[in-house]
Amino acid sequence: MLQAWWETYPVVTMFIMAAVVGLAAGLSPGPLLALVITQTVRYGPREGARVAFAPLITDVPIVLGALVTLDWARRYDIVLDLISLGGGVYVLYLAWETIRASGVSVNFADDTPPHSLRKGILVNALSPHPYLFWFSTGAYMFATAAKAGLFVGVMVIVVFEAGLVGSKIVVANLVGYSRDFLTGKVYINILRALGVLLALFGLRMIVGALQSLW
Repeated sequence: MLQAWWETYPVVTMFIMAAVVGLAAGLSPGPLLALVITQTVRYGPREGARVAFAPLITDVPIVLGALVTLDWARRYDIVLDLISLGGGVYVLYLAWETIRASGVSVNFADDTPPHSLRKGILVNALSPHPYLFWFSTGAYMFATAAKAGLFVGVMVIVVFEAGLVGSKIVVANLVGYSRDFLTGKVYINILRALGVLLALFGLRMIVGALQSLW
């Protein structure tokens, strides 16, 4: 069923995939989410939300670099297939990390000035995840959607970033309301559902790449 839908509506599938991956990346435990929670608990939801905006700054040069690489790779079909294969493997890794997550715990340091956005930019810029994502899965989603036009490809990127940033802002507000949210069943079940969807997308990317390579 997924195969038929994917082949019939590839652009729609990329939008759905961008939303799912963005939400999963935004909600899954990691350094940036931990910083969102830390700043929220110490300084309030507004400071946690400021951390959430960091990817909008740090991802710009990474995305541009990935798109330049993608433009070069268009000349070689095998390179595009390898990008798809690598992207599928990375999505499966995200699925595994998302499904096995059991909650988030945060350790707090001594009080210092918030500098939330600055801290978020530093944490995200030093994390390997944005680079791995945009040079594999992100490039694949853009290339597939861009077949319907450059604007469509850009909008897929926008949808991903909206899911990533928006979900972290929601977490900041929920933590501001109740710290128990991040260890509750609702949060964990959401992660598991997203993880299953990610696994399906990842497997489809890998199968498609292997079929093309062979």
